[in-house]
Amino acid sequence: MEFTDKERRSFRSLSMADLYWFTRWMFVNRRGYTWQQANHHKTVCDALMRVFRGECKRLIINIPPRYSKTEIVKNFVGWSLGQAPDSEFIYTSYSTRLAAASSWDVRSLVQEAEYKAIFPAVALREDSQAKDEWRTTAGGIMYAVGAGGTITGYGAGKHRAGFGGALLIDDPHKADEARSDVMRQNVIDWFQNTFESRKNSPDTPIILIMQRLHESDLAGWLLAGGNGEQWGHVCLPALQDDGSALWPEKHSVEELRRMEAASPYTFAGQYQQRPAPAEGGIFKPDQIPIIDAIPAESIKWFRGWDLASTTDGDWTAGGKLGKLPDGRFIIGDMVRLRAGPDARDAAIVNTASSDSRAVKISIPQDPGQAGKTQVLYLTRQLAGYRVHSSPESGDKITRAEPFAAQVNVGNVAMLRGSWNAALIDEMRMFPNGAADDQIDALSRAFSQLIVNHSATVTSLNA
Repeated sequence: MEFTDKERRSFRSLSMADLYWFTRWMFVNRRGYTWQQANHHKTVCDALMRVFRGECKRLIINIPPRYSKTEIVKNFVGWSLGQAPDSEFIYTSYSTRLAAASSWDVRSLVQEAEYKAIFPAVALREDSQAKDEWRTTAGGIMYAVGAGGTITGYGAGKHRAGFGGALLIDDPHKADEARSDVMRQNVIDWFQNTFESRKNSPDTPIILIMQRLHESDLAGWLLAGGNGEQWGHVCLPALQDDGSALWPEKHSVEELRRMEAASPYTFAGQYQQRPAPAEGGIFKPDQIPIIDAIPAESIKWFRGWDLASTTDGDWTAGGKLGKLPDGRFIIGDMVRLRAGPDARDAAIVNTASSDSRAVKISIPQDPGQAGKTQVLYLTRQLAGYRVHSSPESGDKITRAEPFAAQVNVGNVAMLRGSWNAALIDEMRMFPNGAADDQIDALSRAFSQLIVNHSATVTSLNA
């Protein structure tokens, strides 16, 4: 792209003063086309500039993969060296090769003609030829190492006023190793015993930028007070709380929803920065035995319903739960659909017919007159069936906990069916997942099965 001399002078001045402008300007000069920037890019740049100004000494940025985090971190090193050419950096990632590649890219950045036009005081020593270690003539250094690697003899930061470098961590965990307790702990131990001690000054900042991979990853450990320090936290979920996309040009809302449905656990951590434990937070679905046939015993059945409030992405679910004479429970079926009121009501009636009149039905009553009218209508449609209705009381977690307790001790079995996987995924993610309709339905059925009934609880795994 072509720019006039006046435009170049203006952009250079802006780049000297602001990391976001610097990142954009160097991108177009190095690549030949403009950076497809988004609002979160400025958020990250502003947070890093707060570190440079000394306003934040410990910073964690959680951001989805491939959302320009490494590009911005590399530019932060280059921009900071322009401001303070004697700055000392240690840069790490889960892979030594990736850390070295990023280091080499920063080295190339500071040798660009346009960079030198902005920051003419930065020059490299002639003997700085290694990818993982290079120095400026002013005494600055960039040392790159993989998480777990040796850093003996190197430090970051300066014993003086003002910014003098930083310890940088860019994705310390490898995604396919983060579920291993041993591998995660290895990274945390390395941070505690090796990396953190590389500060040349108590004022040397530490910056961690990563996608979340597990509740107990390095970010989770630090945010929970692991090293005893307070950390500034910038959290950037791909799907925002208002339902919009963080970077719609990268991933639309529809694409993000598809990704979430395909892999709920991965999406919750890597894209939403709210990792759920692999074995479930409230529910431990691996405790549920899958059975091929309903026992030939007297079973008391209830089908609980959770009714969608909208037709835009919400599910209506009906879970069939049975109680055996010895106190065990069986999930016998799950109906789940996205539909308007007419199709939804028809599905409820058809499901009742399929279940037989021996299965009692429980439906929620929304507050207000509209809720009463809806319940009255459904009850009339279900004439001849035993129907219970009641308002929901308490929050979703409180309602689910009694049923979860039975699941977690192995007291709930599940009839094998095509619906099993979706229910198990929802249990694993609850209460952090996008959907909780199946659990709401089963919690309602469970609450009805235990009303005025008590039995000795024995484990299905016994």
